[in-house]
Amino acid sequence: MQKERAKEISVSPVMANVTYNGRQVYIQHVDEQNETARIYPLDEPQDELEVSLRTLLEE
Repeated sequence: MQKERAKEISVSPVMANVTYNGRQVYIQHVDEQNETARIYPLDEPQDELEVSLRTLLEE
């Protein structure tokens, strides 16, 4: 995913269909410097992860 699009999604009030390893996730924060995002699966919000933007897909 492009970092500009990830930032748009992270600040948008509209939920986008973003997946990580086949699971729907919520993007909490985008680190532009490292090109990573802090995410969590929608069904397990306690499981926060820091992942590369390249691993996120918008469907």
